[in-house]
Amino acid sequence: MTLTFEDFPPGRFGTFGPRHVTRDEILAFAAEFDPQPMHLDEEAAGKSMLRGLSGSGWHLCSLMMRMMADGFITRAASLGSPGVDEVRWLSPLRPGDDLTLDVDVLEARASKSRPELGIVKFKCTARNAAGQALCEMTSPILIERREGAV
Repeated sequence: MTLTFEDFPPGRFGTFGPRHVTRDEILAFAAEFDPQPMHLDEEAAGKSMLRGLSGSGWHLCSLMMRMMADGFITRAASLGSPGVDEVRWLSPLRPGDDLTLDVDVLEARASKSRPELGIVKFKCTARNAAGQALCEMTSPILIERREGAV
C-alpha cells in the first residue's frame, strides 16, 4: 500500500532500525567524504573535543536518510523535499553504535498552490542503543494526496 499525505497526521509516526555502525564503515565514509582526523585516526580523535573516533555528522545524516527510505519513504507517494530546515549534531556517532530513528510528524498541511499534494514536516532523531540522541533533523517532504481528497 502506498502511503499518501493522509497517512501522516501530526504525532509519532514510528521508530525504525536498529542499524549497526562499524568502525570500518566510519573510516571508509570519512576517507571518501570527510577526511578530518577525528573521523580517521584514533590517536588524533582521542585528543579532539570528541575524545575518541567518531563518525562524520554527514555520515550520520546519510544513515538517517537510508533508515527513512527503508522505513517509509520508498512506500510513500513522495515527490521529494524542498530542503532540510535544520540539522543538529548532539552527540558523536561511535563505532559499534546500534542506531534507531524516531520519526515524528510536526505538521501536515495541504499545499495552497498545488492542492493535489501536501507538505509534511518531519522531525527525525537518531539515537544510540542507550537512547542518547545523536542527531536531530527537521525537514519537509512533499507527498501526494489521495484521489478525491482535494
